[in-house]
Amino acid sequence: MDEEYDVIVLGTGLTECILSGLLSVEGKKVLHMDRNDYYGGESASLNLTQLFRKFRPNNSPPADLGRDRDYAVDLIPKFIIASGELVNILVHTNVLQYLEFKQIAGSFVYKNGKISKVPSTEVEAAKSPLMGLFEKYRAKKFFEFLQKWEEGDPATHQGLNLDKDSMRKVYQHFGLEPGTQDFIGHAMALYLDDDYINKPARETYERIVLYTTSMARWGKSPYIYPLYGLGELPQAFARLSAIYGGTYMLDKPIDEIVLNKDGSFAGVRSGADTARAKMVIGDPSYFGAGKEAEGGKLRVVEDGKVVRAICILKHPIPGTEDSDSVQIIIPQNQVNRRNDIYIAMVSSTHKVCANNIYVAIVSTIVETSAPENEIQPGLHLLGSIYDKFVTVSPIYTPVADGKQDHVYITRSYDATSHFETVVEDVQAVFKRVMGKDLVLKKREPDAEH
Repeated sequence: MDEEYDVIVLGTGLTECILSGLLSVEGKKVLHMDRNDYYGGESASLNLTQLFRKFRPNNSPPADLGRDRDYAVDLIPKFIIASGELVNILVHTNVLQYLEFKQIAGSFVYKNGKISKVPSTEVEAAKSPLMGLFEKYRAKKFFEFLQKWEEGDPATHQGLNLDKDSMRKVYQHFGLEPGTQDFIGHAMALYLDDDYINKPARETYERIVLYTTSMARWGKSPYIYPLYGLGELPQAFARLSAIYGGTYMLDKPIDEIVLNKDGSFAGVRSGADTARAKMVIGDPSYFGAGKEAEGGKLRVVEDGKVVRAICILKHPIPGTEDSDSVQIIIPQNQVNRRNDIYIAMVSSTHKVCANNIYVAIVSTIVETSAPENEIQPGLHLLGSIYDKFVTVSPIYTPVADGKQDHVYITRSYDATSHFETVVEDVQAVFKRVMGKDLVLKKREPDAEH
């Protein structure tokens, strides 16, 4: 360990593993360390014994849940958008070869006490129970507008400027009702709240197109998911890093972040060993996580909390056509909240639990002093719950960009049900570290239907 590296990476969460893989491919000499004896950090997938050890240390898993090794329960529930940036990174780095994906069977949205499939084309909009007859006609016109938009052809713009006009103006142009705006903004553009409505429409347009092109790829939903759980993703990127000469050390306590006299990063001490490097990348838990770190310097601050309930069910979620996997979004306006509630459910089809067991995770950003009450609308949709494990996790954000002291800290995982924000963080840290944008090649991924 007493060597000089280009980069030391602390924590084997997905963000850190993608970065160590990308930097190794760029020719950097990388040392990757984790205090845990397993990959994944906050984004690990746990077997049944590990799940109970984490949440109920004095209890053993009930025998009727089946074999320990059949389980890989995600601590952070997220799906992969089929045409999204994470797929581009998987293709670019050739990490796809280590993974096998299966489609998520359905994408649903909650409205007026019921869940319905999210329509993503004008044909689906025409059949959707989410809208009345006249609203269906208006929504059809809106989707046709998106599909026919040509950047260089003003005749397709209907007098709208996506870079100047707000999304509110676009909605008003088509006369769309608030309930329709809810499912477009939250279940298709995947915004957590309504702040987007007053911003230029360009990003929303791009997000909706991402959703519809992902949907068009395989039909049932725009999401895919790795067999054996999300914990496979960090391990696959770790393998990539190792191929390019990266060194991995698990179960390694990090005792000190060593600094030079000018406060810049010098190395990491574990016991009597010190590894030196030009820079460090790590998750917030290695840098004080809201407390003052070494030398009284505050490196990360809390930026809200996420509540997540891991629920074990013995049946599919009612009202989802007996789907073996689904995403359900409850837009905040439907339940008088500021942030959406997400439900992500997977099953034995994805090799993450025993046969006839379903794992549903309900999550949202905390707004009150009673977080578990805030996810009740989501829990209520699940039907009878065999068991549940609830966590409340702070979201930490770095206070500095790292350029001055070469300490680059990643963000905590947010409440979104997909990986686009994780990739944004990867791209931002990569650019700060390398001084250039992450450029990806585009090829078609292969997924099992």
